[in-house]
Amino acid sequence: MKSSYDKASGEPNALLELGGISKAFPGILANDAIDLRVMPGEIHGLVGENGAGKSTLVKIIYGLLRPDQGTIKWEGDAVSIFGPSQARSLGIGMVFQHFSLFEALTVMENIALAIDEKWKTQELRSRIDEVSRNFGLSIEIDRYVHSLSVGERQRVEIVRCLLQSPKLLILDEPTSVLTPQEAESLFETLNILSKRGCAILYISHKLHEIKKICHAATILRAGRVVANCDPSKEPIKKMAELLVGSQLPEINRGRLTAHGVERIHIDNLNYTSKDPFSVKLKNISFTVRGGEILGIAGVAGNGQTELMSVLSGEVKDLDDPSIIKFNNQIVTSKGAAERRLLGAGFVPEQRQGHSAVTEMSLIENVLLTALKTCDLEKSGFIDQAKARSFAESIISNFDVRTTGVQAETGSLSGGNLQKFIVGRELLQQPSILIIEQPTWGVDVGAAIILRRALLDLAKSGAAVIIISQDLDEIFEVCNKIAVMADGMISILGDIAAVSMEEIGVLMGGQRYEH
Repeated sequence: MKSSYDKASGEPNALLELGGISKAFPGILANDAIDLRVMPGEIHGLVGENGAGKSTLVKIIYGLLRPDQGTIKWEGDAVSIFGPSQARSLGIGMVFQHFSLFEALTVMENIALAIDEKWKTQELRSRIDEVSRNFGLSIEIDRYVHSLSVGERQRVEIVRCLLQSPKLLILDEPTSVLTPQEAESLFETLNILSKRGCAILYISHKLHEIKKICHAATILRAGRVVANCDPSKEPIKKMAELLVGSQLPEINRGRLTAHGVERIHIDNLNYTSKDPFSVKLKNISFTVRGGEILGIAGVAGNGQTELMSVLSGEVKDLDDPSIIKFNNQIVTSKGAAERRLLGAGFVPEQRQGHSAVTEMSLIENVLLTALKTCDLEKSGFIDQAKARSFAESIISNFDVRTTGVQAETGSLSGGNLQKFIVGRELLQQPSILIIEQPTWGVDVGAAIILRRALLDLAKSGAAVIIISQDLDEIFEVCNKIAVMADGMISILGDIAAVSMEEIGVLMGGQRYEH
């Protein structure tokens, strides 16, 4: 039997030990001599700013990248990991922030493709059902992935990973689109796995989660380890300042006041998709005035994606008698481009392929939404100087970490891509902004930048709708709140008068009795 102790030192062997890991890309040193130890059964937090090197490091651990320098030890033995298949054979599983699912296949088909062990179909169905029930990760295995919300896709990824009984589970921003109840359920799952000896490498920007569930934490900044700590004993503020390298500014919502101009008017909105797995929108009515930020909370898969598609103009075949007005003009039958010309901006939750084209440069992605609204064309030709200046303004104002405007959008970390996408919309100074998951996967410093920018937009007289599963975000930024469940919206009004209990009950699809 293999000893769990190092013969030379007598110390317990780490499950995973990295020594001096370095990795460079053109124009950037992503990892600079990183040391990391993860013990069996340990929940180890890995935190850092967007672009700090976290994703590069875990890709090295999972075999997607090869380090330029450094060593990897697994259960005390030096190893070279040449690919994900070898990583999985060692007992390493990973759930990525950007999911690796085939949209044209069902949940069942995606899971069957990903696991190395061969299962009979009925046995696999039973095993998926068992794992999803045991860990509180409800999924519908016959649905096509393209019909799933981001939160539902994440559940599929986690179940797919747990089917392989990993010794080390790497989770990249696992609660970024989960409700508080779902997050608590996940934490229970992780504690069960930890007690069974499975180590967790937990990547998150939510420092209160790191403090709550992690036994140890490593903090990265600019590709280097700047601190190792016991997060249960470390104040969150100190960890945040170590993460960003400076004192954090505070968000002061102040008292947002409606400017009196009704900018968004939704009356009796009904929509039935041809997709059998979509959520039907039923009798939705609300208004948002200039200076107001309406937060729409809800569990993933309750119609948020469908609502965003309808409000943005991607879907126009609504059921009668639906009416959508932007700035007092009926836009029910208008597409996204026409709505933008009337002063609206949109940020859907899917960054890659929806909000941005990853194979295109940043300057080219600017043109996708700002070509007309920012007058980036001249006599039918693109004004390259204006487009470059606009892209540079986004990078500068929103601290987007990149090598320049010609960099491919796909080369940005998830958080930096989100800052670029949100910045692209905000710098167009829309009078209406509808945004899903505005700070999904961004670090604490970047979240403050984006939330302050949303507040400033509202204070300038714009109407803002935030569709988010992050209740902390909604309470920090919004002055009005609604809850979406089963395709219907319950308007709760002033956020200061609403209790978390009331929101939780409504998110579960029940009526709240005062």
